[in-house]
Amino acid sequence: MNELLNLILGALLVLNLLLVSASRLRHCIKLVAIQGVLLGLLPLACAHPADGHTWQFLLVMFLSLIIKGGLLPYLLLYTTRRINVRRELEPVVGYSLSLLIILALTGGAFWLGSVVPTAVAHGASPLVLPAALSTISTGLFLMVTRRKAITQVMGFLIFENGVSIFGTGMMIHNGLLVELGLLLDIFALVFIMGIAVFNINRSFRHIDTHSLNALGD
Repeated sequence: MNELLNLILGALLVLNLLLVSASRLRHCIKLVAIQGVLLGLLPLACAHPADGHTWQFLLVMFLSLIIKGGLLPYLLLYTTRRINVRRELEPVVGYSLSLLIILALTGGAFWLGSVVPTAVAHGASPLVLPAALSTISTGLFLMVTRRKAITQVMGFLIFENGVSIFGTGMMIHNGLLVELGLLLDIFALVFIMGIAVFNINRSFRHIDTHSLNALGD
């Protein structure tokens, strides 16, 4: 199972680089869906039949695959179609520079993972902490440097996925129960955000948050 875990974590690291270098929103949503599927498989890779909690891992895997791998990406795709937005044309930070920044942050995450023996202490893969920190950094970066509200929603999802990687991959006590609560909260929040983005676009004919900041009272 450790080989499967390392393969999933490695794929998540590659997805972070693809997400910050992509301009087409539908492509980004597909990448987020793939990330959700990989996160759904993560509990299976961490499960040990001898620990007696296999059903909890299977429950989290099933819900993650449905919500993060299917339902939330569908809601994002539906929203982009309704508001007719296809690309993030003018990000605050360009795509090439964004890729370099995330590469640097990922390198910093690996360095931090090498000096903080948390993963080894929990018996987890040494890739867990770098993958979690890199994904959290990618989500925060997208929220700060992208203008479209829909891209910022995706950044929030990616940020939460990083938190899930840490909790599930480190096999923290009661981490699965926390993950179940997060899934419900994230679903509700993204649903509300999707409605808000649609209404903003209907009222102002755009979802550029920098333009909305310029509005007066």
